[in-house]
Amino acid sequence: MAPKKMPPKKGGEAPKQPPLIGRFGTSLKIGIVGLPNVGKSTFFNVLTKSQAAAENFPFCTIDPNESRVPIPDERFDYLCQFHKPASKVPAFLNVVDIAGLVKGAHAGQGLGNAFLSHINACDAIFHMTRAFEDEDIIHVEGNVDPVRDIEIIHEELRLKDEELIGPIIDKLEKVAVRGGDKKLKPEYDIMCKIKNWVEDEKKHVRYCHEWNDKEIEVLNKYLFLTSKPMIYLVNLSEKDYIRKKNKWLVKIKEWVDSHDPGAMVIPFSGGLELKLQDMSDEEKEKYTEEHKTQSVLTKIIKSGYAALQLEYFFTAGPDEVRAWTIRKGTKAPQAAGKIHSDFEKGFIMAEVMKFQDFKEEGSESAVKAAGKYRQQGRNYTVEDGDIIFFKFNTPNQPKKK
Repeated sequence: MAPKKMPPKKGGEAPKQPPLIGRFGTSLKIGIVGLPNVGKSTFFNVLTKSQAAAENFPFCTIDPNESRVPIPDERFDYLCQFHKPASKVPAFLNVVDIAGLVKGAHAGQGLGNAFLSHINACDAIFHMTRAFEDEDIIHVEGNVDPVRDIEIIHEELRLKDEELIGPIIDKLEKVAVRGGDKKLKPEYDIMCKIKNWVEDEKKHVRYCHEWNDKEIEVLNKYLFLTSKPMIYLVNLSEKDYIRKKNKWLVKIKEWVDSHDPGAMVIPFSGGLELKLQDMSDEEKEKYTEEHKTQSVLTKIIKSGYAALQLEYFFTAGPDEVRAWTIRKGTKAPQAAGKIHSDFEKGFIMAEVMKFQDFKEEGSESAVKAAGKYRQQGRNYTVEDGDIIFFKFNTPNQPKKK
């Protein structure tokens, strides 16, 4: 048996990134943020409608401004068709519609404080900006200029962090510097570095890709607004979206590349998405073919889920096909614990098939015959889309699940 090790927070062997900035967990949320009248509610309604398409999963009551959106996944659909299970449970993205943000929000303008606390409760941000002209929809700043709008929101979030950093440093200074508490001195030094970055350099925490493990530990203690990953959604008119042209797109992309390198920019049209959603499948197909266009909703949902550093594995059989959400880099025993804590406590092994192998070979026995059915121990890092069967012991009787 493998020697017993403390489960590492983030696998040492994983070639992926160092510890992640952000809350550790799987019930993470992404918030839709933007100025008033940029199309946030339209987008949220499209998402909420898409959740109704997922059949027989347990609805949970959440705030009217929160929605659980099923993650569209062809692998999940394939497993459901194959097993025809009694119960189907997809993975979900939790999305929060946050009231429009205005200039001066950090100081309590508009619904300032309420909505900043809503952003605080989220772990990533869909940053929506408006690049469509419409005389009927007034723009809070008087005219359409998405780059200026992005900057307003960035600045509000940064100013709010600046406001949070002050008291933290004062408190640490009292104890660590004047009070001579050596244990807290490293945290004080790190906070000074963060203050310099946010306040003096006027930059967002996540713009710096060089934070080390100790610094990330401190950042995760305070979860600053500017450390949350952002996906930029550019809301276009249907006409601009279909012809893939809008005078602002290049400017937005240039701004994001120079300020928030690596962040995704996804152009979409709230109006078109809403229209497509009210059509039958045949109408939708005809409309998108005629206009040589397509919905980008699936891409947005999947990008949001990935921004939260989440992925999922499947358990599949005639009783149930289910996607279990885990954080990237999760080891097999902790993944088993998602199903039931006993699975983690009594973990023996994970029997793993790759989805692709299952699809190609056509059945579980064929995968075994082809030698592609793997038995993995407790150091195995679960990968997105793994189909897993866990073996575990319970204290009373050995049992298979």
